[in-house]
Amino acid sequence: MKVVVGLGSCGIAAGGNRVLEAIQEEVESRKIDVDVKKAGCIGMCYLEPIVDVIDDDGNKTTYVRVTPEIVKEIFEKHIEKGEVLSEHAIGEDDRSYIDGQVRIALRNCGAIDPESIEEYIEKGGYKALEKVLKEMTPEQVIEEMKVSGLRGRGGAGFPTWFKWNATRSAQGSPKYVVCNADEGDPGAFMDRSVLEGDPHSVLEGMAIAGYAIGAEHGYIYVRAEYPLAIKRLEIAIEQAREKGFLGSNIFGTGFSFDVKIKAGAGAFVCGEETALIASLEGERGMPRLKPPFPAQKGYMGKPTNINNVETFANVPWIILNGGKAFAAIGTEKSKGTKVFALAGKVKKGGLVEVPMGIPLRDVIFRIGGGIKNDRKIKAVQLGGPSGGCVPESLLDTPVDYESIVKTGAIMGSGGMIVMDETTCMVDMARFFLDFTRKESCGKCTHCRLGTKRMLEILERICEGRGEESDLELLEELAVNVKGGSLCGLGQTAPNPVLTTLRYFRDEYEAHIKDKKCPAKQCKALIAYRIDAEKCKSCGLCARKCPVNAIKGSKGQPYEIVLEKCTKCGTCMQVCRFGAVFVE
Repeated sequence: MKVVVGLGSCGIAAGGNRVLEAIQEEVESRKIDVDVKKAGCIGMCYLEPIVDVIDDDGNKTTYVRVTPEIVKEIFEKHIEKGEVLSEHAIGEDDRSYIDGQVRIALRNCGAIDPESIEEYIEKGGYKALEKVLKEMTPEQVIEEMKVSGLRGRGGAGFPTWFKWNATRSAQGSPKYVVCNADEGDPGAFMDRSVLEGDPHSVLEGMAIAGYAIGAEHGYIYVRAEYPLAIKRLEIAIEQAREKGFLGSNIFGTGFSFDVKIKAGAGAFVCGEETALIASLEGERGMPRLKPPFPAQKGYMGKPTNINNVETFANVPWIILNGGKAFAAIGTEKSKGTKVFALAGKVKKGGLVEVPMGIPLRDVIFRIGGGIKNDRKIKAVQLGGPSGGCVPESLLDTPVDYESIVKTGAIMGSGGMIVMDETTCMVDMARFFLDFTRKESCGKCTHCRLGTKRMLEILERICEGRGEESDLELLEELAVNVKGGSLCGLGQTAPNPVLTTLRYFRDEYEAHIKDKKCPAKQCKALIAYRIDAEKCKSCGLCARKCPVNAIKGSKGQPYEIVLEKCTKCGTCMQVCRFGAVFVE
């Protein structure tokens, strides 16, 4: 009998460690032979903590939203008596969340112990590395990547084989492989989950890339805010060295490759490859002009190949299964699968890996279960602060690089934030621009000052002080910032503004002309009131109001004093009769 606990960051945050302790206590007190294991995140973050019970015949029962109290029931009924607790087991509706996916990059996440190299090997781990070292030339490896059609999953979608080939062909030695794990988009957690759940797949992918381009040194530049990912990477690197999969003379072939970890500088701009290289070298993370590209002049001025976590995680699968198998999935120009972090106003938030070409609507409704509280969907933000808002009318757009760009958004690294009718699109644009303005490194005048001026305009509009001329000025500034910025941060920072202006201009005009926020979110443009007919004069709202802004007496409807109201919403939250409303 085996019991497996999901202990990715999401599982731990939901109480996974307490569940693990409860399981260990039950095993010890009952003195039974149960193998307790841990795994990474399987992707169903909305159901954590998740516990799998696997019997001796391999039959698996998945329990969700497990607590220490439920653990006791599982041991009393399921493990000792063989009775499945159906009320705590995963339902068919939730099982479809995984069944509706095609998992390649996430193939081992949630299925193996990320701190056990033996479990990775049991799943075929390091077989791809052995294959390329013993059976393939570097040119054949690059050709296999070309056949696969794998494009960089970090956002730009550049052909992976082309970058590898350019680095291999470049003059200079030594050469370097760098994994970009500086995942800085708000709402994105794809790279983190892969590193926490299957770190060896990334190490193996990097080693294969090293062989293909002629590099012996690799670096993983990972967000310092990902302590669990760093810890598991450190364990994986040490294990791989002990097994001889990293280090000198790997598989007795004479090929040597090793990996080091560099904790990120905490700057969003370091996700841009030249800024990342500067930070890796110990300099301030600021981008530089290209060309020369990193493939010609990268880390320490030497040829350097940079791919992100998801890209490297796909490589071993492609080598073992063939480039044609990967290319058979997806569309003509966008091959394979893509991992998305599904977040926001969606019922089933978590990680999803889907074939390229699937409609956005299928991801959100068929896999994600639709919108929370069955509200209407308004838009989905793709690509994080560098992306754009795709309206409900375009949800049948297929998920591929070219189609997404046509909407004004970008694929990005895979952030997918769902917004419903209660989301103010002007405020959403303000939020993302505030983020990029703060994260600008300041090197470019257009980015440094342009984003600040755009943010000031958006803040005025949200506060009810906007003017009609502001919209024209916003668009002019956006075009200049895109055209005049040095790196991708500034070049894409205006995207949320431009797409919301394009698809939700009526909301901007309502803020400016009518001094109203249609979504009733901008505090300066709303007012809390009490419906006299619904008010039961219980006085609860007045007692809970933190600023004493509600007056009234028993038998008489209560009233909100607008001059004193801070619009915190407490009155609406505590009212049991639906008497408080926003206008």
